[in-house]
Amino acid sequence: MYSEWASLSAQISANSCGAQCFSVLNKFPASAGREVVVSVVKQLGTNLGITQNAEPSHLVKDEEVKWCMDVICFGLSLPLQEHETIKDCVNVYCEWLTALHPQPRISVPKPICEDANLYARQIINHFHNLFVPRQGESADTIKRQAVLCHRVLRTLQQTAQISQLMDRQTWDTLLLFLLAINEILLAPPTVKDDVGDQLCERVLSVLFEVWLLACVRSFPSPSMWKTLQESCAMWRHRVALVDQWNRVNLALTARLLEFSYGPAFPQLKNADEDGQLIPVGMSNDCVAQTWYRFLRMIGNPTALCSPHIISKSSHFVQWALTHEKGAETHQHPCLQQLPQIFLNAMKGISSQVDAFLGLSKTSLIGLTGGGARNAISSSSGTTSSGTTSSASSASTAALGGPGGGAGAAAGPGIPGSTGAGSGGGSAPAPAPTTPTSTSGPPSASSSINSLPLTSMGAGVELAVARPKCNSILHVFHEWLFEAAHIGGDTWRQNRKKQACEASKRPSSMIMEHRKGSISLSQPNSLNDPQSLPPTLTIDKYESGRAEAIGTLCKIFCAKKTGEEILPVYLARFYMALQQCLKITESRECDETLASILLHSSDLFRLDLDGINVLLPGFIAALEIVLPDKDLKLKTQSMVFNRTELRRSAIHILLSIMVLPLHYQTLPIRDLTSETSEKMFTFIQLKSRLMNILMNALQVETDAQNTHMLLGGLLLCVQDAVTFEETELGGGNANSISHNSSGVQHHEANLLSSDNAHALFVRATYLVCHRLISSWKTDLNVSLAALELLSGLARLHIRETDALECKRAVKWICDYICYQCSRPPPAHSKDLHSTIVAAFQCTAAWLMQHPYLLQDKDCLQTVLEVVELGISGTKSQSKGTDIPKFKDEKELKPASMRVRDAAENLLTIILEQVGYFPSECGPESISSLLDELALMKHCNSMVPAAAASSEQAIAKFKYFVTENSTILALLEEPLGNDQDPQPTVTLLIRGPFGRHAWTMQLRHLPRSKSGIKYHAVNPGRPIPMNDVTQRPDCEQKNFPEGVDKVQPCVADYSIPTIEQMREQYGSASIRELEAMLENQSIHEKLAWAEADTSADSLSHAQECVPPAVCHEFHAARLFLSHFGFLGFETRNPHNPAEALGNPPQRPLIVLDTKSTAFAADLDRLDKLSARTHDTVYVFYVKSGQTSAQQIVGNMAEEQAASHDTHFASMLQTLGWPVQVAEHSGWTGFAHNSWSLKGTPEEQQQQQQQQQLKSTANEPLNYNGSQRVLYWADVCSEIAFVVPTTWNLRYNSDTGDGGSISSTDQMVNPSNVWARGEAAGDGAAGLAKSKSRNLSLELDTSRRDAKEPVPPTRRKGNVTKPTLLAQAPAKIFLVWLESYEDYLNFPLEDVLAYTRTGEELHTLQLPRAADCHVIFVHSLLSGLLRVKLQGPPGRMSFATPLVDGMVLSRRVVGNLVRQTALNISRRRRLDNDNYQPPHVRRRLKVQDIVQKYKMDLSEAELLAHLFQRAI
Repeated sequence: MYSEWASLSAQISANSCGAQCFSVLNKFPASAGREVVVSVVKQLGTNLGITQNAEPSHLVKDEEVKWCMDVICFGLSLPLQEHETIKDCVNVYCEWLTALHPQPRISVPKPICEDANLYARQIINHFHNLFVPRQGESADTIKRQAVLCHRVLRTLQQTAQISQLMDRQTWDTLLLFLLAINEILLAPPTVKDDVGDQLCERVLSVLFEVWLLACVRSFPSPSMWKTLQESCAMWRHRVALVDQWNRVNLALTARLLEFSYGPAFPQLKNADEDGQLIPVGMSNDCVAQTWYRFLRMIGNPTALCSPHIISKSSHFVQWALTHEKGAETHQHPCLQQLPQIFLNAMKGISSQVDAFLGLSKTSLIGLTGGGARNAISSSSGTTSSGTTSSASSASTAALGGPGGGAGAAAGPGIPGSTGAGSGGGSAPAPAPTTPTSTSGPPSASSSINSLPLTSMGAGVELAVARPKCNSILHVFHEWLFEAAHIGGDTWRQNRKKQACEASKRPSSMIMEHRKGSISLSQPNSLNDPQSLPPTLTIDKYESGRAEAIGTLCKIFCAKKTGEEILPVYLARFYMALQQCLKITESRECDETLASILLHSSDLFRLDLDGINVLLPGFIAALEIVLPDKDLKLKTQSMVFNRTELRRSAIHILLSIMVLPLHYQTLPIRDLTSETSEKMFTFIQLKSRLMNILMNALQVETDAQNTHMLLGGLLLCVQDAVTFEETELGGGNANSISHNSSGVQHHEANLLSSDNAHALFVRATYLVCHRLISSWKTDLNVSLAALELLSGLARLHIRETDALECKRAVKWICDYICYQCSRPPPAHSKDLHSTIVAAFQCTAAWLMQHPYLLQDKDCLQTVLEVVELGISGTKSQSKGTDIPKFKDEKELKPASMRVRDAAENLLTIILEQVGYFPSECGPESISSLLDELALMKHCNSMVPAAAASSEQAIAKFKYFVTENSTILALLEEPLGNDQDPQPTVTLLIRGPFGRHAWTMQLRHLPRSKSGIKYHAVNPGRPIPMNDVTQRPDCEQKNFPEGVDKVQPCVADYSIPTIEQMREQYGSASIRELEAMLENQSIHEKLAWAEADTSADSLSHAQECVPPAVCHEFHAARLFLSHFGFLGFETRNPHNPAEALGNPPQRPLIVLDTKSTAFAADLDRLDKLSARTHDTVYVFYVKSGQTSAQQIVGNMAEEQAASHDTHFASMLQTLGWPVQVAEHSGWTGFAHNSWSLKGTPEEQQQQQQQQQLKSTANEPLNYNGSQRVLYWADVCSEIAFVVPTTWNLRYNSDTGDGGSISSTDQMVNPSNVWARGEAAGDGAAGLAKSKSRNLSLELDTSRRDAKEPVPPTRRKGNVTKPTLLAQAPAKIFLVWLESYEDYLNFPLEDVLAYTRTGEELHTLQLPRAADCHVIFVHSLLSGLLRVKLQGPPGRMSFATPLVDGMVLSRRVVGNLVRQTALNISRRRRLDNDNYQPPHVRRRLKVQDIVQKYKMDLSEAELLAHLFQRAI
């Protein structure tokens, strides 16, 4: 930079020598001179006002003053024994220097006041004598000398600051003087505790601070700058030089950033005293010039790695020559500090790079304070003009870099920190107690804190308006690339080359014009590394090299989307990385490797050209760091946080996980060798990556790291499965595995292969094992592991092993048992959350693998765990125990949440496993029939009459059983059944949905009932006319031989008629005869009459069977047969009563005459039996920051300009459904879970929609007509792509459905209605709140009489029973430019994401509570993920992990799983959340309270005999 300018070093030497010969007293013997000085100075000292009042000076002429100065000049060079005299000399001169002040002291002689500059220059030169080191002095006298030197330096610095009179000449003199005393004190080799060592920091800080002042008052000439640069090169063996240099650089950089990038750019926080280094009034241009010149002041720091260069000055040569044993210059003990100095220099450069990137200042703490110094070494003095001109142009590129002052707020504010660079310069004395000063060499431990302990990928935000990578590299590339190569192969080759060239040169070129020039030539020692002491071998510079390569990684990781980096920089960077990633034989992780891993977590997700050539190197590094439980770090002066190092390595792993299957057989070229021997293809690396992942998971102990690895594991398995399904077509199993064939046959092969099935087995085994053994106590890791197992359960792998799945279910059940069995103090909310999640996971496995329930052991295990969850104990704790029956057990579930989850699992086992999805499709687990639909099919209903649900409900009888299930009974057969059997149609509304059944009472099964149910009348058989001959015979009353029997006395006891007549007289006998005769006459008349009538036998009609009876009391029969009419007394030990329910009849009758009954039933039907969530999808084009623009991207005319992968991702999220026909969750409360019209109506609607929708509207999923929908047995999720229509929906009152103005005015003090009317457009949804505050979506007001419901949990009487926090708002945002995630307008976008449920939460959703999944498409076709969400304990769910790189094959699936898991975690974390079946049960109880009829047993039976209307 100054090659054309002359150096002033000769002048410095002249001044130094001159000061010692100035005085005439030098001509006399020393004793005579001393006596003159003592007497003269004592007299002068008394006038100064130190011991007595000051008087005006008696010196009035120039000659007098000059004579006195001659004496003082000699006095300053006296031996240190004359301390008092020297002190007086110093006092006099310091007083006289006040002539330059605005107010000179009274004791300053008049001639000095009149020509202050002239005399000041002489005084300054005379001071030189004070600083000359005296030989052989004791430590005490040296300290005294140091105190006087401090006084002089303080005076000079103060004078420079406040003087208005100093002219340019005086400034130059002052600067040259400071250079000279630095030279005399610092150029010699360091000797502990000599005056140079004690004053080192102080003289340097004064030099630099005064130099900065001069830059404002009198900018130094290029010759001065050149001299400063040359001088600094001589002092590079001093630690303090680099410390002070860093201090000034950081202070200047802070100012530079302020005006280059504006106030929005993150400030560089320095210590307060460092902030005052820059003089007030320094112009921006001056700051820029000074910054660049200071930066280049000590040359290339890599020279510090060559002791030969540093020790080339004449002082070192002199030491070597006078050494008694004869030594080389580079063997001086003070050079042991060089590795530390080099490290400090690299740290200083690193701190400046951080500042330009806008990185948080935590990384700079302690750089120059407390001994952790940073330094930069000097470059060769003969810098060619070519490099300097390119460097200076580079500086302007960096300074005027892009976005000067523009750009939004740059990431998080920088936390205040103790500054970088609180060097000891401003301390008044070098007392070791002062923390800011450092006397003596810095200890290795002092540099611990300087390395940033947060890896870049783990959430460190860079400034938005940061300069381009090229701009930063233009300034620093030369030093950083050279430093990164130190000790590497290329460095050794270059060394050899230089040595050869140097040996060929004539010796006259070796030494240059100045003592110890800094050219790179010392042929005798360059190629002789053996002569170096062991502490200076090249590996000792590893720390500095690590800092340099880490800084380079930071710069390249700061690349923005679409930013170009010069290929030459990329090439040099890749070469440096490849050198640094070479693994040693000991397979230790050294500082360089750790630094690379710590700072390059983003490298593989930035679209850097050709970055994949480094893949083998990085994988080898990860193989050292991740699978090792006790990682051995080979460090010297850096300390790494192992957890952070592993986290950063995991980030790298997650970003390269999908590359093998993405590029498959593409070869990876080796950077150095030309041959193709070492060529890898991507697919060959897959098994190594899998092994790293599995082994890392095996040994990881940190919760966050484990969470990330689990996400990565599911990504791998999912990607492999999807790859085999799609790419390989799923045909032949043998082509799947890349390493092994016939996986099924060899068990041993399973672990070595990396096909989907092998991965599935390994992942299941590993995660289950770790979950039971070591993760069960950590909430987040347990949840992540269970989420991963649920994800694995959902995978469709052809050769899934039933045994594996059974083992997994058994493990999860064991996990639940273990968690439930922990002692009471361990039972916390977190513990119960893990148990609930484990029940959900078990449900997922059973749903996907229904054959498991055919296995007796598996069924037994699962049902035992369900019983444990519901009741708190198992019936048989051991297989040999006698089972305990339900009635005998006391109900003590671990918690109500656990019980609810177990109930849910039981219902899924009994109702859904093997049957989901039902005929209705996955959008509903309830029947799609309700009263109205059933009545339309009923025989007795005229179609027109079935207009309202009230009329339909009137036909049904309603009963409630178990206080949780409503039975609606219809006694009429449906129109499609011609069989006159007792038929009853049931609508069962229970906690788990609505089900419709039709039952018939039959005496025979249908199969045996004959083909025809109703046989035609067969008619009477024809009578037979042939009359048989009957013989006539006489009728006898007695047997023939009766007369022959001899009568006995008893025979005569019965009188004959004659005897009777005699006894009673004939009159009564005649009466009897008359009666007999009358009767016979009547009978004959009756016979005659019958013969003539139509009914007579002669006119007899044929028999006809009676008419079929259609009037059955089927409801009564059903209730009776199913045991609902048994009125026995209840058992007090019954579980239902044990839970606090009042003992109740098995049947409660509901009064359906109330008009509100239909509305309440409808509300119950609108409570889904599954959880429901909504994900909002946005597309952000590059640079968009406003909600209107972003939502506008979904307009029809914009659709063509989207990334094509966006549309394909949408299709993989869910199934497109028509809202008009959809019976599940639609994303909007008002039209979800409703029964749609008849098939005829639906056809008409479809036709209308087809007319409306055009061909170019594939992405219109805003909810007006279509949404994307996905459901499984326990959750529903809708994906809505908002357009401007969604905003209109929010403010439209008509869409609320059946809301009248009176409904809204029911309760003027209602906080919900008031809040809505005041602050929200969605007034149409301001439904009045129910008593239990958001149990369901009320659409009309309740009756005035509202009974208090049975409370379920303690303390919930006053709390709302549902969502104390809003349902999680989840956004999926597709970014064209990754940096746009910083400016995504969350607050504004919320207006487009209303579902209608917001009124039922305690607060409207806030931007801070939203979860955002950003997806950015890389040039390679892969997708980069960024997660953003509230900082809660459980906020981030797997499988997506911040920073992960996905393939397009799996993005829809993983986004959906992550959204579901986020929502599940929110529900687990919410104390007041109630599962859907609990909400339905409470709603049923609510209906019971309002509509029950208190009937006695007799009234109940009578009610059964009444007909429905």
